[in-house]
Amino acid sequence: MVKRILITNDDGIKSDGIIRLAEAAKEFGEVYVIAPDDQRSAASHSITLRHGIDVYPHDFPVEGVKAYSCSGTPADCVRVGSLSVMSEKPDIVMSGINFGYNVASDIQYSATVGAALEGEFQGYLSIAFSEGMNGIHETTDKYLRDIMAELVEKEYTPGFIYNVNFPGCKLEKCKGVLKDRVVSRSAFYKDSYKEIEQLPNDGVRYMVDGAFSPTPEEGTDYGAILDNYVSIGLVENLC
Repeated sequence: MVKRILITNDDGIKSDGIIRLAEAAKEFGEVYVIAPDDQRSAASHSITLRHGIDVYPHDFPVEGVKAYSCSGTPADCVRVGSLSVMSEKPDIVMSGINFGYNVASDIQYSATVGAALEGEFQGYLSIAFSEGMNGIHETTDKYLRDIMAELVEKEYTPGFIYNVNFPGCKLEKCKGVLKDRVVSRSAFYKDSYKEIEQLPNDGVRYMVDGAFSPTPEEGTDYGAILDNYVSIGLVENLC
C-alpha cells in the first residue's frame, strides 16, 4: 500500500529544507506539502483559534508533489492539512528540514517539533528533521534517505515522535549516527535580556541576549550534535 506523507515546516513553504525533504520523501509514498506561507520559527505547538486559516495551492518545485501554502502555524498545517485538505488522512507526518538544530531545551519552542507533536497527537507516525545553520548539507544529504527509509517503516508509537538532527559539518568530519538519544536538559544558549530602548510612560524595550553554552550531558541529542554525530531520538509528547 502506498504511504501518504504530509510534510510541513516552520521556515516557510519556499525554504530550501522543505524542498529537499519532499524530494527525498517521494521515494517512499505520495507526498503532500502543506506549509506556512512565511517564517513561523519558535511558534512551538500553537494553533489558530480566533482567526480563519487561509490555504492556497502552491507551485512547488518538486514534480509530483501536491503543495499548499497556509496562513497558520506549522501545527495548524498538520491539522487543517490532515483533517480537511487531504482526501485521506496521512500515514506519516514529516516536519523540516529545519534551518537550525532542534535539540535540548530548544525543542519546547520549536515549531518544527511542534508540528510533529501535532501529527502524533492526531495519530500519525511523526518525524522532525533539523540541521545546522551554516549551509553545509553534505552530512544531511548522505544520511537523509537511509534514515528516512528506516523510520517510515516504524510502527506508530502513541505518545512519541522521532527527532532527527544532522550536524553541520563536512561529511568527512561526521562520525556516524547515534540512535536512542535522550533530550538534553541543557540549552544551546544561556539567555538574558538587555535593555535596548526607553519607551514612553516609563516603558522599556528588551531584546534576548544569548551566550553559547556547549555543556551537554552524556547520551543526549545535544552531545551527539556537538561531537559531529547524526542524532536520532524519541521525544515524548506531553500534550
